[in-house]
Amino acid sequence: MKLDVVSGVVTLFVVLDPIGVAVVGGTLTRGLSAETRRAIAWRGTAIAAILLVVFAFGGAPLLRALGISLSAFRMAGGILLFLLSIDMVFARPSGIRYPTEPERQEAIERNDIAVFPLAFPLLAGPGALTSIVLLVGNESSAAGIAGILAALAAVLALALLGLLYAGHVARLLGVTGANVVGRVLGIVLAALAAQFVLDGFAAWLAKG
Repeated sequence: MKLDVVSGVVTLFVVLDPIGVAVVGGTLTRGLSAETRRAIAWRGTAIAAILLVVFAFGGAPLLRALGISLSAFRMAGGILLFLLSIDMVFARPSGIRYPTEPERQEAIERNDIAVFPLAFPLLAGPGALTSIVLLVGNESSAAGIAGILAALAAVLALALLGLLYAGHVARLLGVTGANVVGRVLGIVLAALAAQFVLDGFAAWLAKG
């Protein structure tokens, strides 16, 4: 089943989770000056955008070079996103999207966290990279691909706004509010992940 632009926006919004990124990013940049936090937010978002666009256009050729069909990648990607959705529903920090505790400690000690862990894995983590490859791979028209890229730009813009106003987001939602939003998005992501697996299996049967 073809995923339209609306589904692309929903998928990318759920996987990138701008609200969760704002909360974690605010924690990592606590104690830094406002100017430094803004610079990190802009640079991290820009680097994540570059990574995602590169994967959007280079992911499928890379899969073909490795002898991996898009059907297999859809099923594997669906399973990966389903594991991520479980962590979101149970409000557990996920190594798929968030840095592990040792990585978090290393990030705190670094002067610049724009590349790691902000750009990767908070914004352009394995789940987001997988999703953009699948979404673009499902589109055969230039208009459809342009729509997916527009959806990506919109979600990244929301993530940037969240990072720029991370303190306000954290105060508004608190830990409980952020977890509630994450759980709801996790349920949506679980359904999207199941659809990826079903689409991949159907495409594999059709070729067989």
